[in-house]
Amino acid sequence: MSEIHQKPIPNLPKSDLPKLVILGAGFAGLKLARNLKNQPFQVILLDKNNFHQFQPLFYQVATAGLEPSAISFPLRKIFHNSKNVTFRMAEVARLDADRKRVFTDMGFLDYDYLVLALGADTNYFGSETIEHFASPMKTVSEALYIRNKIISNYERAVNIERMEDRKSLMNMVIVGGGPTGVELAGAMAELRNNVFPKDYPELSFKNMKVVLIEAGPALLGTMSKEAQEHALDYLTKLGVEVMVETKVKDYNGKVVSLEGGEILETDTLLWAAGIKPNKIGGFSDEMFAPNGRILVDEFSEVTGMSNVFVLGDGSLLKEDRFPRGHPQVAQTALQQAENLAKNLLRDKKGQPRKPFRYKDLGSMATVGRKLAVVDLPFFKFQGFFAWLTWLLVHLMAILGVKNKLFIFLNWSWNYLSFDPSLRLLIKPRYVRASERKEPIEQKTTD
Repeated sequence: MSEIHQKPIPNLPKSDLPKLVILGAGFAGLKLARNLKNQPFQVILLDKNNFHQFQPLFYQVATAGLEPSAISFPLRKIFHNSKNVTFRMAEVARLDADRKRVFTDMGFLDYDYLVLALGADTNYFGSETIEHFASPMKTVSEALYIRNKIISNYERAVNIERMEDRKSLMNMVIVGGGPTGVELAGAMAELRNNVFPKDYPELSFKNMKVVLIEAGPALLGTMSKEAQEHALDYLTKLGVEVMVETKVKDYNGKVVSLEGGEILETDTLLWAAGIKPNKIGGFSDEMFAPNGRILVDEFSEVTGMSNVFVLGDGSLLKEDRFPRGHPQVAQTALQQAENLAKNLLRDKKGQPRKPFRYKDLGSMATVGRKLAVVDLPFFKFQGFFAWLTWLLVHLMAILGVKNKLFIFLNWSWNYLSFDPSLRLLIKPRYVRASERKEPIEQKTTD
């Protein structure tokens, strides 16, 4: 452990209130901190970024529909008027539960209550080559990298004479038939059908494939049969080649190998096939489920640890309705955070905690312009009205009036013109010598 871990994080406000440390400012961590704003706790929020990322719209950054800043919101701005919430940008290494101490790259921090809301990362299911060559989409930076890679490939393809030599640059293969994969495939198909031919008239886009691969028997496996069938129909009409019950065996940066022996040529493999919880040190093996999630009780408290809680993708509470744990979606994280905030306030009042009960509010996915599927608990619908519902729900969930306005204007312009205007290839090559002496390697031109 480096020397900085052995010192406390400096310049934190002094307080006699119980110290609640939240690790991660995703949906769960931010919701909890906001619910405890100006409450009788000293809340310290830690995250490796100084902004909140709205993950459901990453695919629109990747496909040039939105700027990264439109779906990112500064964490410090959220708590301008809060006297009890402090933010620090730091990466957490491990915890020492006996000493009630968390170690980070900025120093250590003692706590009375600890909440892990670390989210999840991309799961490559043990394939090192796929991990090395594929493009994930779990952060704003990764979404922006995909945008740059796609545009860079077409700029390169224009300068290649033979059509056969351009195929791998132009083809797009997306792995994972959940909402992220379906939305990516639909957006890429619309770019191929309506936008790229105007940008690159020298290229024949009849030769560009958009392929969506799903290992399961259907797309949108957690949604209704009606949603699955409509999503498949919409994608097929957009020209997406959908392959279900198909597993990717390997990828070498140029060729995707499928388990049946078939191969697909592409320079761009977008991986949206699974997630795995982010972890830190300090937990024993018996605290984890086989899928890497931490076992918690009905109050989100870690089994065998006092006042240590886990929210969101990293937690697993087994119930009769959810024997494998609750869905790893934003609604679960938000509901867990709200329940925990109420329970912490009950602790202060000496009242008993209330158990967490997940309420399914429904799910949705957009496939393209005026095309979406929505499953509500007692009502399912598809098409244009579903698309409007998807737009409204996501617009209301975005933080900040300015961000809402920017996204609304972008969506309005894209709807009217069918020509998103953010297809910029921005490739910073150097940083200041004081920060880094060597040039930054540009993966977008690989």
